[in-house]
Amino acid sequence: MTRILLGLGANMGDRLANLRAAVAGLGRLVEIEAVSPVYQTAPMYDVDQDPYLNMALTARTDLAPRPLLDAAKALERRVGRTASHRYGPRQIDIDIVLYGDRVVHEPGLEVPHPRLAERAFVLAPAADIAAGWRHPATGRTIAEHLAELGPVEGVARLAESVAPV
Repeated sequence: MTRILLGLGANMGDRLANLRAAVAGLGRLVEIEAVSPVYQTAPMYDVDQDPYLNMALTARTDLAPRPLLDAAKALERRVGRTASHRYGPRQIDIDIVLYGDRVVHEPGLEVPHPRLAERAFVLAPAADIAAGWRHPATGRTIAEHLAELGPVEGVARLAESVAPV
């Protein structure tokens, strides 16, 4: 089984319920190891939208990267995601951030996530559960990438949890 790091985010509808539904659905696809706290984050790139709730989880899977992506996209649709523009608001977003130590460059699938090192909304929750995980292309850990961003505004840990019961 391969260890994976997934990033989840939502900024439409009942954001916390959407994250909970996604984690429950992922629990039927992969063996969840750890679930981060939930963070409220300011939108990035397209800033004229509501704040996001973001989180990360680590898991183990027998699914190869492409079938994992396909299953994640199907789960997004079940949770209520509809087509939106790039960086636009969404009910749920599930990204494959890291897939073991593999580097994958395929149409529609890039692992590690190509913008991981610039995204505090992914790095902060990921650092809570996988701080020492090394990026296979840069060799730096999640914690090191987060530290390289310097002081980060608009990223706040919340008391809410979506950990499976």
